Amino acid sequence: MNASNHPVISSTGLFTPAESISNEELVKSFNAYVAKFNADNAAAIESGEVERLEPSSVEFIEKASGIKARHVMAKAPVLDIETMAPRWPERSNEELSMMAEIGVAAAKQALDRAGRDVKDVDAVLCAASNMERGYPAMAIEIQQALGIDGFGFDMNVACSSATFGIQTAADYVRAGNARSVLVVSPEITSGHLNWRDRDSHFIFGDVATAVLVEDVSIAPAEHWDILGTKLKTVFSNNIRNNFGFLNRASPEGVGAADKLFVQEGRKVFKEVVPMVAQMIVDEAKRIEIDPTKLRRMWLHQANTGMNRLIAHKVLGHEANEDESPTVLDTYGNTSSAGSIIAFHRHSEDLKPGDTGLICSFGAGYSAGTVFVRKVA
Repeated sequence: MNASNHPVISSTGLFTPAESISNEELVKSFNAYVAKFNADNAAAIESGEVERLEPSSVEFIEKASGIKARHVMAKAPVLDIETMAPRWPERSNEELSMMAEIGVAAAKQALDRAGRDVKDVDAVLCAASNMERGYPAMAIEIQQALGIDGFGFDMNVACSSATFGIQTAADYVRAGNARSVLVVSPEITSGHLNWRDRDSHFIFGDVATAVLVEDVSIAPAEHWDILGTKLKTVFSNNIRNNFGFLNRASPEGVGAADKLFVQEGRKVFKEVVPMVAQMIVDEAKRIEIDPTKLRRMWLHQANTGMNRLIAHKVLGHEANEDESPTVLDTYGNTSSAGSIIAFHRHSEDLKPGDTGLICSFGAGYSAGTVFVRKVA
């Protein structure tokens, strides 16, 4: 295809934190916290004033999620039962922020893999589930650090941020407003996780991804043609985080728990799976693709059970690891970055002409699909 104003994915980049927490390490820390809490509150628990906490287990975590480990930016404070949250020294305004730092690392890899010079990039979109600050935008800081002369802005659609960012970037290319756009997703999700909550303490990990969306006329010979994109949102309180500058709360404050990640897992599973599966099938048919013939599905890495069921509904059979690869076991849920990690790590073996799907879904509810075909 030689027509201009046609968006493709030229490359991807990935930054993985050096530190990782295994389920065994996490459970040991969590259960030590539970034992101390129950001992410290023995009288109140006995009187019924305080609810007794229950321990976690490796078996529970792996059955509930499929997660076996997760990378984090700060391991020691997460495992310290007196802290149980990431901690790092606050940086000055003159220093590169942490989100920008890991976002730049992922972006540089994407640029290097595409052989792209920063002078050819027009825009940076920082698409992530939580921003380190309100403003200046993280995207503008990343743009500055990379040396890009253009524009940037932040966007947050929770776990679907990256796919929403890809469609936004593709729309800029289609409209002729940009020829090269970086979609960067730095996800330090360890910061919004309640590590003291048995039902969710194992879910999230940290990472950063980058996707370079460009006009086909400047893309490298090997790239991914964007065949179609589709976005969908439906309001739901079943996944929520109420933290914000109008309603902040300290960890000891009233209502502090809802200032971190909260979800009704069973309701999410029941409502999101059919919505996403139908969305994929409908969009595939709209762009004249047989969904059962998709070579590979790079799905949002939140829960192996959800992915298994969505893939089955789309493909018409139980998907194997080759058809629907998993990175959830070693990365945990990395919010918007999950499907991009899967694509980054499990796409090079596909042959020219193979068709696949990048799909994300999460809080909102939100869901995004990006159908791609390999070109070489």
